[in-house]
This record gives sequence, C-alpha cells and structure tokens, in this order.
Amino acid sequence: MTSHLSGIFYRTINFIEHNIKPIYVFDGKPSELKLDTIQKRKEIKEEAKKKMVLAQETEDFREARKYAQQTSKLTSEMLNESKKLIEYLGVPIIQALSEGEAQSAYLVENNDAWAIASQDYDTLLFGGERLVRNFAVSRSKKVKDTKITLDIEYITLAKVLEKFNITREQLVEMAILIGVDFFPGIKGIGQHTALDLIKKHGSIENLIKNKVSIGKSEIDLDIQQINKVKQIFLQPEVSKDYLKPKWDKINYEKVEELLIETHNFSKQRVMNALERLKKMDSSKVQVSLDNFFKKNK
Repeated sequence: MTSHLSGIFYRTINFIEHNIKPIYVFDGKPSELKLDTIQKRKEIKEEAKKKMVLAQETEDFREARKYAQQTSKLTSEMLNESKKLIEYLGVPIIQALSEGEAQSAYLVENNDAWAIASQDYDTLLFGGERLVRNFAVSRSKKVKDTKITLDIEYITLAKVLEKFNITREQLVEMAILIGVDFFPGIKGIGQHTALDLIKKHGSIENLIKNKVSIGKSEIDLDIQQINKVKQIFLQPEVSKDYLKPKWDKINYEKVEELLIETHNFSKQRVMNALERLKKMDSSKVQVSLDNFFKKNK
C-alpha cells in the first residue's frame, strides 16, 4: 500500500510549483465522544470487506474494487512513513493534541498559516476563519463511472456568520442539531430547520425550555452532554507551544531512497517530478494563496 506516499509526494510538488507553502497537520487523540463515530466507521469497513470477498468469489471484480476502496485504513506505519516523506520534502509538520481541524484553525488565528485546506466543514465550528475545500492536484471525482470536476470552495467564517446573522456558538448549536462526529443530531432536523430553530429560539437550551417539537416528538436533550460537545468546538484542545512552521531544503537523496529503493516507485517518474523542483528558484517560492483568492473570490 503506497497510495498515501504517492498522494503526498505529487500533491506537495504541485503546491510548491504554484508558490504555495503547505503545512501538514496530523490528528492527535480523538475525544471520547467521538468513539461512537469511529466504531460506526469500523463497522462500515468490516461490512465492505465482506462484500468485497463475496464479489471476488463471484469474479465481479468491478464491485470488488469498489468495496476494497471502502476497506482502506491508515496504520501507524503508514503515518510514520508519511511524516518521513513530508520531512524529506522540507515541509513542516504540526502534531495536533486532538482534532487536526482545531489545531489548523489555531494556526490561522495565530497568523502562522493563511487558510485551512480540508473537506470537513467542522473546520468552521472550530473557529477556522478561512476554509478551502476541493484543494487538490486533481479536482476530478469519479461518480458512477463519470468524472465531475469539483471547483475550489473558499469560505470565510465571518461572512457565514454575517450572512445568517448568527454567532459562532449558534452555528455550533445548529451543527449539533443536524449531527456532528461527537453527537448524532436529531432525526428530522436538517440545515434549514436547524437555522430556523436557532434564529427563532436563540439556543438549544431554549428549545428544551420551550418544549419545541419536531414532528410528534418533543426535543428532549441532556443539556450537560450538549455543553460538552459545544466545549469541544468553542474551547478546543490545541497545542500552543508548537515550533513555528519552517520550510527546509528538500533532501532529494532521502526522497529517492524512500520512494524508489524502499517502495519500488518508478524511478523515471520520481526523478522527473524531482527535476521539476530542482529547476525552481527556491528564493521565489512564497505564499501566494492570499493574492489568488483576492483575484478569484
């Protein structure tokens, strides 16, 4: 399994070529409230594994490949190798204490990063001021044997709050009603209903006090549990004494050793990719995301 290395290698090269300085943030220990979500994901992978084996036995290799993709999981060895490759490429790594999105939001708040590249909207709940989605080397996604191109999404937290005339705390409460990794949400509540309820009643606590019903069921939640979930987003556990991000020179020899010698990557492809970096004047590599989004917002 080398797709993790391939993705990091070519994505990072593409970033550097476009004068973007990436910082990779790794998740830390998950909150206990997230364990249910992790268990559900594990069960989905186990079910996908059974379907994959069944498809293989019936020689339906197309289905087998589909389910095989759903069974993939990161191991500690894969994580360690990923960190090695990132280090050899001269790119800084920040290890989060818990949620990576929370740590990334703090980096932006602390002016050590400009924006957070993530697919997870939870980034906004953690206070991430600038979120960039679909930010990849290739933005094409295969859906039912067709390829669709995903446009880059640029979202600023301040504009979201201004548009809907709510506070960040109210945005977090909306998300809790809909469902987050730490709380399953309430059946029958989607984004529009959640917004209407929060704008009308102000908070989840008021929904409970006013005995508001969804369908035929009254909203009856444990406010202490709700407050614990809110605490994860509003006062997240982050590392504040991390080393300031610093970009070093690329260790070409180590990159070649890891990819070509250890993992049998195509020597020609790796050398061609590295040659692109060697031709660049490293003194001209500067953060350009700010200017890019000013022009394209």
